[in-house]
Amino acid sequence: MVAIEILTHGHRKLKKDFNCGKALLDSYLRIQASQDVKKKLSVCFVCVESETGKIQGYYTLSNNSIPIGAVPEGYKNQFPNSYRSIPTTLLGRLAVDARYQGLGVGKMLLIDALQRSYSISRSVGSFAVVVDPLDEEAESFYKKYGFILLPDSQKMFLPMRTLEILFDRK
Repeated sequence: MVAIEILTHGHRKLKKDFNCGKALLDSYLRIQASQDVKKKLSVCFVCVESETGKIQGYYTLSNNSIPIGAVPEGYKNQFPNSYRSIPTTLLGRLAVDARYQGLGVGKMLLIDALQRSYSISRSVGSFAVVVDPLDEEAESFYKKYGFILLPDSQKMFLPMRTLEILFDRK
């Protein structure tokens, strides 16, 4: 059994053991995540195994925007000409501890992040969820779930309309 919860001071000791195999993502959780949460720069969600208390993975969400010029042509016609940037939700980091890789934890974290992002978009405007994949492996992961490359960028996005179709099925 696992729970996905907001990172708190109570997770302090658990962060030390987290190792996803990518130093940038490991050090972010260990050193920077709590500071970002405290400063309201992002919210970090951790997936904690209830029996052992180990952090299986984490992701971060924050407000974001992308310049209108970065939006693919097929989507630009949805916006008035006066818009210079489009509000989005940034899925800034997503990592799974090496001990839990290949078990569906990444997919579970992504679905949770997308559900939260969609829910929030119903109260605070957001056109899409944006990611900035760390490497080709991460890019491949996001492509598998329908993320689209933004032109002239390494960033990818998934429109909220897609999430509406996924999560508002009746």
